[in-house]
Amino acid sequence: MKVAVIGSGAWGTALAIRLCKNGHDVTMWTFEKELIPKMENERRNIRLPNAVLPEGLKISGDYACAAGCKLVVMASPSFPARSVCRGVKPYIDEDAVVVSVTKGLEDGTHMRMSEVVAQETGKEVVVLTGPSHAEEVSINIPTGLLAASQNQALAEFVQDAFMADTLRVYTSSDPIGAEMGAALKNVIALCAGITDGLGFGDNTKAMLMTRGLTETARLGVALGAKKETFAGLAGVGDLIVTCTSMHSRNRRAGILIGQGKEVQEAMKEVGAVVEGYYAAKAAHELGKAKGIEMPITDAAYKVLYEGADVKTAVQELLTRSRKAESEDAGWN
Repeated sequence: MKVAVIGSGAWGTALAIRLCKNGHDVTMWTFEKELIPKMENERRNIRLPNAVLPEGLKISGDYACAAGCKLVVMASPSFPARSVCRGVKPYIDEDAVVVSVTKGLEDGTHMRMSEVVAQETGKEVVVLTGPSHAEEVSINIPTGLLAASQNQALAEFVQDAFMADTLRVYTSSDPIGAEMGAALKNVIALCAGITDGLGFGDNTKAMLMTRGLTETARLGVALGAKKETFAGLAGVGDLIVTCTSMHSRNRRAGILIGQGKEVQEAMKEVGAVVEGYYAAKAAHELGKAKGIEMPITDAAYKVLYEGADVKTAVQELLTRSRKAESEDAGWN
């Protein structure tokens, strides 16, 4: 099958490698056209330096590489996603299946990435997400993903395209839950990194992750997601892998912030897009608009956008008024 992967970041590269290994005819589009000769000659991508690009993987700086493809994978970061979609739209075939693999929310509109892709391309979009570091997928470390769409046939098409002996893909009918879990776990992972940078321990991180998942599900359900999705790969699974690994750009940025670095300085030092920074703003605004209580997300917003002191933010979270763990404690 002819496939185009639109985006040459770490995740786009890892998926392009996987699709090549699955026997597909793959072209990876890159915004960084000046890097194409280096990638072609050395079979390496600086965004994923330890992975070898298969000889069969073609690299292009032209959106026209999507023409004639049966599968188009949208893998750009969230902030330029809309403009990238506009660029590639004229070349997407009518019968092509479009997949969104970016984990984030659009600034201003608060739209999920699949909504942005669908709005700009006019296509029904499948979400592919889950607990997955590009560094591990690219070297065949066993991984589980979720292909989510209300169209079962499309979800199963994507499942078949990506499935391999080291990549297990499940299907879901809940793209809202899948994407909200994927986007908001980046915020919680950034906060988890901050607690690491402050020198806190495993107890702190366990509390943060658990309560962070609670508010993520709270907002997701308010937007139409299924609560059980957050107990699966796109929820708790993605949260675990992102909050606990040094592969996570969000966690690494958080560690630097917790150690005292300015927010912009920390993100620059990480050297790649920190999606949690953008998602924190969108989630904070969504929560306010929907009247959803999201104390961790709100604290992250204050630190990232208002210059709040991280130690003060932590103390304010810990000294909030006492309450039951569940909104429905089951008591009469």
